[in-house]
Amino acid sequence: MGSARFCATFQAYVLIALVTGFGNSAIVQAAEKEAPQYPETIAVLSMLYASEVKAGYRYQLYTKAALVEGHDNIAHLLSAMAVSEAVHAKSFKYLLSLMDVVPAEVDLSAINASKTKDNLKFATEVELSEIDKEYPLFLKRIKPEGHAEAIRNIEFAWQAEKQHRALIKEIKGGTGMFFGMLLKYFRKNPTHYYVNDVCGATVTEMPEDKCPICHNPIITYREIPKPEL
Repeated sequence: MGSARFCATFQAYVLIALVTGFGNSAIVQAAEKEAPQYPETIAVLSMLYASEVKAGYRYQLYTKAALVEGHDNIAHLLSAMAVSEAVHAKSFKYLLSLMDVVPAEVDLSAINASKTKDNLKFATEVELSEIDKEYPLFLKRIKPEGHAEAIRNIEFAWQAEKQHRALIKEIKGGTGMFFGMLLKYFRKNPTHYYVNDVCGATVTEMPEDKCPICHNPIITYREIPKPEL
């Protein structure tokens, strides 16, 4: 009797140990699965997504303001930039979805538009800040984690922002006392704008064979129509 009771007790302890061990193993595996592999990359992509959504919305408002003031060609430029920012936002959101991350809803309530002259000044400052400060810092943060697609797409966006800087460089010098001359220039010189749906590249002339940023064929570009009220 005593021997049988001992065996039963021993078997029970073994069974409990096995179950507990397997349970803990499952918990550890689940925790490892849930823990993000790319915490810095996720943080940066989330910030960039919000930034691009805000930028796109801001340029949409600036486009409408320019149209109301009769600056149709400036509105066309701003509209193209809004499309480019939307491409970047879509790209960052997609990358986050691959890591099972849903970005938070972006609050746009504080964004507004002023007169076109002031809007252009602000746009210039924002673009220059992104190019010279934010993107290099973001890339420095995520490169140690080695998420190749995230690095590649952020570099695409950075190159597109440099194109934005080139497009608005002439605006930077014309938002002061020569703003009237700038408006005359834009009225007399309508421009075509093309945006790449993969990388957001923004150009005034179609590349000959492929995109200079993402190297995809020119079929990935689309011409941005002139906006209307």
